[in-house]
Amino acid sequence: MNEILTIHNSCIKFRSWILFENLNFSIRHGEHWALVGPAGAGKTALLKTIAGDFFVADGKIEHHYYQRYRAEHQISDPLFSPRHLIGYLDVRHDFTNLSHTRDFFYQQRFNATYAEEAPTVEEYLTEQFQKAMVQSPWNLERVIGEFDLEPLLRKRLIMLSNGETKRLCLAAALLKNPRLLLLDNPLIGLDRVSRRKFDELFKKMAQSGITLVMVTSPRHIPKVVTHVLVMKNSHEMLEYSADQFKPEMVPVNHNPISLPDEKELRTLLNGEQKKNFRVLVHMNKVKVRYGAVEVLNGIDWTIRPGERWALSGPNGSGKSTLLSLIYGDHPQAYANDIVLFDRRRGSGESIWEIKREIGYMSPELFQYFPGNFTCRQVIESGFFDTIGLYQKVAYDQQEKAGRWMKVMGLEEDSDMLFTDLSTTRQRLCLLTRALVKNPKLLILDEPCQGFDEGQQQGFRNLIDAIAQISSLSIIYVTHYREELPKCIEYELKLT
Repeated sequence: MNEILTIHNSCIKFRSWILFENLNFSIRHGEHWALVGPAGAGKTALLKTIAGDFFVADGKIEHHYYQRYRAEHQISDPLFSPRHLIGYLDVRHDFTNLSHTRDFFYQQRFNATYAEEAPTVEEYLTEQFQKAMVQSPWNLERVIGEFDLEPLLRKRLIMLSNGETKRLCLAAALLKNPRLLLLDNPLIGLDRVSRRKFDELFKKMAQSGITLVMVTSPRHIPKVVTHVLVMKNSHEMLEYSADQFKPEMVPVNHNPISLPDEKELRTLLNGEQKKNFRVLVHMNKVKVRYGAVEVLNGIDWTIRPGERWALSGPNGSGKSTLLSLIYGDHPQAYANDIVLFDRRRGSGESIWEIKREIGYMSPELFQYFPGNFTCRQVIESGFFDTIGLYQKVAYDQQEKAGRWMKVMGLEEDSDMLFTDLSTTRQRLCLLTRALVKNPKLLILDEPCQGFDEGQQQGFRNLIDAIAQISSLSIIYVTHYREELPKCIEYELKLT
């Protein structure tokens, strides 16, 4: 038998929603698949279907690799199932603290005292290895070496950069020694060097007998991929060999971010009259260290009203730490010479006065924002700078939130719980939250992660249009210059 996995005429459900009807898909020995398509096409849903996360209401899914493994090995565990042979890399990590609870919060990474509640990288990897039922060929020594984790072993999980977290999570998934490895956008948030390293690692995984299935961008398909599934939606899919596939075969998203006319945009940007500032950010020889580890050193940076900046640098260079000093989340701001909105840090201002002037979107916010609020409530929380909505929203604020939702294509999601939205819709929701209060400074830390090309271009066009008719200052973080809006004029590059 040549098949690894076969899905036969299956109806797949999640709660009361039908995700797929008459789904057919198969993976054969030696194949490695990329799932591509516009946002909302069902790529992650298919990945989770293979993982066994959804109910198969009709048809069947055959895990041939599992049946072969059972035939070749003596299995004493009566609960042994296909899940034991599947590795899954999600877009969010599932780290727990030393009490084995998931009550991390998004500012915790920057606070050394709270960070002590998190395990170290070494403790986390050891625990994952001990839980694995199969302990070769990917063991502790190998993943530490292949993923260059030796320098991180004593680092607390919560202190890792986004790129470091991605490396660690993939290493942990490999410690399970899965027969099938499912990867949801494994390359987002990685710089060019890291992407090349991952390309080599994927090749080594395949050589070790692991079958790879990944959701990825049509323009960033790893070399290991042999086949591409182009998903237009949940019932229209086309299969290609990697040699046949071209990115232009992926359909355009028909629900991209829309660009309002100038009158509507001026209305949206015409909020309460705010104070004008001479300087929004001024940093003089700023440094941040945790014990003997130096994260930032000698940073000089001044941002004035109307300036639009790119903040760049490789994974782990300190970009998110630098932004946390501006947004008021980092306690070491008080030990540095920093002026925010014409006031020196530590001169009596509250962090809420700082946050009031800033719209903010980051991978940390995406990771930790609670899922029990509706899409509208998440957006309206932007008026109050709270992680969740806990105050009464005025009528004019409700109206404004609704108009922004229309611009961002989120009207139909208004009453959906944040946790039930697709990851792309969640990011759109948080971006709208950052824009809704007309901030003086907009901080966008890799804002378009997971967006398809139509959404990325739509968002860049929106930022350019806002910049053209307002004095909004912007800090925009991305690893790729082609992802920057045209309005970006300056760059601070960390090394």
